[in-house]
Amino acid sequence: MATGRTHRPATRSRGIPEATVARLPLYLRALTALSERSVPTVSSEELATAAGVNSAKLRKDFSYLGSYGTRGVGYDVEYLVYQISRELGLTQDWPVAIVGIGNLGAALANYGGFASRGFRVAALIDADPTMAGTPVAGIAVQHTDDLDRIISDNGVSIGVITTPPGAAQQVCDRLVAAGVTSILNFAPTVLSVPEGVDVRKVDLSIELQILAFHEQRKAGEDTVAAEGDDESAPPMRATPVSRKGPDGDMPAVMPA
Repeated sequence: MATGRTHRPATRSRGIPEATVARLPLYLRALTALSERSVPTVSSEELATAAGVNSAKLRKDFSYLGSYGTRGVGYDVEYLVYQISRELGLTQDWPVAIVGIGNLGAALANYGGFASRGFRVAALIDADPTMAGTPVAGIAVQHTDDLDRIISDNGVSIGVITTPPGAAQQVCDRLVAAGVTSILNFAPTVLSVPEGVDVRKVDLSIELQILAFHEQRKAGEDTVAAEGDDESAPPMRATPVSRKGPDGDMPAVMPA
């Protein structure tokens, strides 16, 4: 079986925009769900709705893949699953190493969805010597002292960092030195990597903070709407603010 060391996705050489690449997994997830329900074809509107994008953007994205569908029929679901999987490099085996086997690392190791999506957890690595040899998801944890050998022996090109933030950069440097060229970073810190190494950052706290912003905005809009509906409330008047001018006090211009 091919490993991540021998092949690389062709998206960059084919000139597919990064924004389109970021949406391909959304299309694949929606298409896989349709395939599991034995749906043979799907329209651009239906697939766009399932993926959470607009249909014009979907058709533009698919034009980069050379797939335009059939007018009046739509897209062939199985063919698109294969086409997108091939473009994303998921028709081969990608061995993955997870470094930092705490709660999050162990949860990722136990996640059953990797195998069906072209990924195989090949190694679990941790700095705690008492963890060495401990089985997690059927895989024995290995010590970071052996990181270079582990990466080489398993042909790993994708590393997942789930360490505390203070250790993340050092782990990243060691992974890159060992030959890892793609890193998924769960540690709440920004990693510095050399040219040719791709990093994707997953920060749950940032995502929650963004959601909190939207919740606060919605709450504010609800409050304004409620005040607008209260007919008994006296009208609000702007209070003039005085400032000194050449001829004495003068009212400041209030914004509309």
